[in-house]
Amino acid sequence: MRTGLFASFPLRSARVHEVSGPGSCAFAAIAAASAGGMVLWVREAWCPETVTPAGLAPFFDPDRLLLALTDNQTGSLAVAEEALRAGVIACVVIEISQPLGLREGRRLQLAAKAGHAAGLCITPEGMGSNAAESRWHAAPVFDPASGDSTLMRWEIKKNKTGTYGAWHVRWSSETHRLHVVSPVGERPGLAGAAG
Repeated sequence: MRTGLFASFPLRSARVHEVSGPGSCAFAAIAAASAGGMVLWVREAWCPETVTPAGLAPFFDPDRLLLALTDNQTGSLAVAEEALRAGVIACVVIEISQPLGLREGRRLQLAAKAGHAAGLCITPEGMGSNAAESRWHAAPVFDPASGDSTLMRWEIKKNKTGTYGAWHVRWSSETHRLHVVSPVGERPGLAGAAG
């Protein structure tokens, strides 16, 4: 599962990362699938949408999912921090609804380092923390020629330890692998950094 461009994917463990954009939940599901082990998904209970284990089944075994519902973002950050620090969860996904300050971001980083876990904050645009190890933007890409709606464009907007770029990717639910593919309209063999 960890070959080629995303040899270090999932996200670097013992660090907290961020993703935004309309494809951010799919990005989080793929990161969780690639992490192996238990996944904790933390969100505020008032949010109208919900995460369901059945909806994540194309990405990983729903038995690996723990879902925590909190009253507010302060509660979500507290739950995420404790889970990251405990060292028993492989990946902690946190849905953020308000701007994340440097102090909160740094606390999450320290907890992830202590527990050797990967953390991923799903943030609205512009609401991330400067403490994030990497910041991604994920969006679906529709291919009108094939009618394919599983293609995504992932772009690294911030990366403290590596490259920047943009890639078109597709998750295979049959093989549980992430594939880098040619952008729509380009000839095969030209996949790779687009930015």
